This record gives sequence, C-alpha cells and structure tokens, in this order.
Amino acid sequence: MARKEETINMIDTLAEFKELKNIDKDTMINVLEESFRNVIAKMFGTDENYDVIINPEKGDFEIWRNRVAVADDELEDSNLQITLTEARKIDPDSEIGEEITDEVYFAKFGRRAILNLRQTLASKILELQKDNLYAKYKERIGQIVSADVYQVWKKEILLLDDEGNELLLPKTEQIPTDFYRKGETVRAVVQRVDNYNNNPKILLSRTDKVFLQRLFELEVPEIHDGLITIKAIARIPGERAKVAVESYDDRIDPVGACVGMKGSRIHGIVRELRNENIDVINYTANVSLFIQRALSPAKVSSIRVNEEEHKAEVYLRPEEVSLAIGKGGLNIKLACMLTEYAIDVFRDIDGADEEDIYLDEFADEIDAWVIEALKNIGCYTAKNVLALSREEIIERADLEEQTVDEVLKILSVEFEDEAFEGETNE
Repeated sequence: MARKEETINMIDTLAEFKELKNIDKDTMINVLEESFRNVIAKMFGTDENYDVIINPEKGDFEIWRNRVAVADDELEDSNLQITLTEARKIDPDSEIGEEITDEVYFAKFGRRAILNLRQTLASKILELQKDNLYAKYKERIGQIVSADVYQVWKKEILLLDDEGNELLLPKTEQIPTDFYRKGETVRAVVQRVDNYNNNPKILLSRTDKVFLQRLFELEVPEIHDGLITIKAIARIPGERAKVAVESYDDRIDPVGACVGMKGSRIHGIVRELRNENIDVINYTANVSLFIQRALSPAKVSSIRVNEEEHKAEVYLRPEEVSLAIGKGGLNIKLACMLTEYAIDVFRDIDGADEEDIYLDEFADEIDAWVIEALKNIGCYTAKNVLALSREEIIERADLEEQTVDEVLKILSVEFEDEAFEGETNE
C-alpha cells in the first residue's frame, strides 16, 4: 500500500509540475513515458521489452515487462527471460518459449531509480520549455511585446514577460534618452531570437524601424486595416524620423489619418519614442517628386535624378538650403535613407532671382493638375519651366501640346510685362 501511495504521490507531484510549466497533457505524457524508458534502459540495458502506460485521467501509470519462458537451468538474462517455475506462478498454463507479461512496480526499483526519474524528467521538461520558448518568440519577431524591468546592467536590461521568461534589451537597441528603473514596464519589438546550445536568447529593440511601424499600426486603425500602407521609414532614434505613407482609397488622406485630429494619433507615438520628431509624407512612385517631398519642409527649385546610380542633384534658393540640410544634417540624412538616393544639395543662383515667380502664384490661370505635373519634373518656378524646351516639357511632364503652349504663353507674357515695366521706369 505504501508503495502504491508513493507511486501516486509521484504522479501528483509531476502533475503539479506540468501545470507550473504550462505544458499540454499529450506532450507531458510523452515526456513522462520517455523518462521512464530512459531510467529502465539505464538499469537493464534495454527498454524494448517494456510497455509503459500513462493514465492521465486516473493520475497514475503502469509498467509491464515482457519476458520469454525458459527452462529453469537455462536462464541467462533475468530481464529478458523468466524461468518456467516463475512463469507458472504468473500463469499456471505457461510453457517454454511463450511470452510472459507481468506488472512491474517502479517504486520497487528503489530510491535511486526514483531520483533518477525525477532528474531525467526535470531535464526533459527544461529542454521542452526552452524549445517552446524559442518557437514562441521566433513567431513573434517583428511584434511589440511588453515586459517589466527586472535588472539594469551597463550594457543591457533584463526584462521578464508575464510568464516570467527572460528578455534582453541591449544598450545599443535603446533610445539614447531611455531610462528605466526596476519594475517599470517597457515596450519594444522582438528583433532577434538566438538559440545557441538550446539556450534561447530573446533580444528586443526600441531603435528598429519596425518598432516605429508597429506603433503606427497600433495608433492608426487605417494602417492596421490595410487602407493605408507604410511604404518607407527612415529613423535616427530619439532625434527624428520620416515616414512615407500611401492610401489606396482616394477618399482617405494618409498623412492626415496618421497625424490625427490636432496631432492626437502621432502624439502617442512621439511620447513613446522620447519626443522623437516624426515627419509623415505622401509616398509617390515618381522618384523626383518623392525626393522633393522627403526634403520637406524645404522647397526645391529644380532637381536632376540619375536613377541608374541612385543619385540626385537638388537645387534650392539660398534661404531653403539650411532647411533641406536640417539641424546637424538630420533632414538630408533622413531623406537619403528614406528614398535610398544619394542627394547633393546646391544653391540655385538663378532661383534666387527676385524676378522669378513660383508656379503656385499662377493658380488662377493654370489648372492645379498642370502645375503639379510641372512640379513632378522639378519645375517649381516660372523660370524653371521657361528654361526647358517646348518638346522637353511635353515629353517629361506628359502634357498635351496645346496645354504646354498655353502655359508657356502665360509665363512668357508675365516676364514680358515685367521687362516692359522695367524699360518704362528707365
């Protein structure tokens, strides 16, 4: 009776262990059976002639040994063979050569066997835990997780998730102004999961571009629903970021949706990123226009793009150059990262001509879509347009001949009038 109770208590203990480790029933049964077989194999050299039956509903187990009956004087291996005399104690009708099955009580193997079982089981469960942890976080790469700070070190922070799993946030993946104390909750994206010698190492990041993208998905329902797509992200963590967005629904303003009413949506993201400035711009497949938008808030006078070499020469009025470059060169650096083009900025001396006029000022005479088409080829001022030939404008802006002729006439008249006024004043 005592041995039976010891067996049942052992199963109860293992059942509690199972609940604590969050391992499903089928997996636990397999692990338990394999652990029993390992111990049996160590004790007898083989486990092939044993049947291990786990009864999860009853909370117990059975071990049955299969041996071949031999003559009493021919017994060579008591684990694989049984004497006919002993066999007939189990089954009176036993004969030599028959397979005899009898139940084996694990507790009879002694305390050492039970200890061995516990150690084997603990080792297998730990291994299983590590496999599950690796698989779980491998699937979550690129997703945001929340975890509590457990310990702060010089080169990294140790975090614990809600199941007590250890996560690491290296110093290099923290925003420069990040500062955490023990117990505080941290949000970060799962960047990488290493598994050297079956020892999972989960690495998080708050500086990765994916972290910014996931924050937008959380704050902007249209992005989460797929109505707006983030096409490109450039980021200098803790300083500034540029995000290019596109909407597949003409009724939705992608920039306005991302910023929100009075900045309500983007403010939450900015706070999470320690007041990192975020510029949201409209994406376009037109490289020239995309580069111009990426240099916002600077206004480009003209641009030359070399798509083969991924280079662009941008000409701006002198007062716009500092805006294009930005404080510490951040603006142009981010524009290069966003567009994946090497951008060179030049002062447009001609563009500084006070007599030149921005095309927007002709909005009452030239249709807005025509002005936009001209801007798309780098023409922001009247003199930018007049500097090109009629044929070049038709080809590059994809405008009809009549439309181009009307535009050239309107712009030419403007400068003819100015020249006439100048002559009169003289």
